[in-house]
Amino acid sequence: MATDTETGEEQKPLTQPRTRYSFDLATVLGISGAALLIMTAIFLGGSPGAFFDMPSVLIVIGGTFGVTTACFSLGDMMTAASTVGRTVFRSQKNPQQAALQLLQLAQIARYRGVLSLQNYITAVEKQPMLAQGLNMAVDGATGDEIERILQREVQATAERHSRSVSVLRKAADIAPAMGLIGTLVGLVQMLGNLEDPSTIGPSMAVALLTTFYGAILANVVFTPLASKMERMASEEMLLNHLYVMSSSSIGRQENPRRLEMLLNTVLPPAFRVDYFG
Repeated sequence: MATDTETGEEQKPLTQPRTRYSFDLATVLGISGAALLIMTAIFLGGSPGAFFDMPSVLIVIGGTFGVTTACFSLGDMMTAASTVGRTVFRSQKNPQQAALQLLQLAQIARYRGVLSLQNYITAVEKQPMLAQGLNMAVDGATGDEIERILQREVQATAERHSRSVSVLRKAADIAPAMGLIGTLVGLVQMLGNLEDPSTIGPSMAVALLTTFYGAILANVVFTPLASKMERMASEEMLLNHLYVMSSSSIGRQENPRRLEMLLNTVLPPAFRVDYFG
């Protein structure tokens, strides 16, 4: 354990917030469980093959993808798809450990000077916003400048998350509408061929199954994923706000005890810190 050359106090090793990589069982169990119950009900009712119709699949899935893409861009669609993958395989940082790390950095800057933080930038390189804030503080930027620049970064990140959520929300709105379009297509086909009884069954299948597929996609897939993405975004925004507050406080050379008080106003009650005891 290192010793501070000015105060003679022992310096604790810099806390590194553990990054927990986890398989989000809640998302998988929730969506797959709902789908399994629906499929079980279909099998118990007999003739599961009657619930598959290729024209209905093309209308609902293809139509939903096409209209959603028209509302956004291919880049937005690809970003949303990659974000959906991160809802299943997640990486989470403990906000309490992140707060302890930030208070340690603030204490180091208080006792040794802001320039001493240059030795710790490589230790936080996996936290880009914090590394950017420390770099600006070391380069002599004021606390207000650091806060202003990092707030723009936070806002840009929030907009990216919001756009991905909007893609899924829009898809959830469009899927039932495409189901309704498919229903109208099936009804038109049926009414146009009433003289041929053999066409009534397939036309009715298209009419009903498109509505079924649209409701499944909207309520079992898109809406739950959008809600999970919003929760992930809020967790990331919490960490980013901690980084902004700490970097600007270090830039202003404020007392670390004041920073602890500010961090606790943002942290949830279960993750509040008592670093100075």
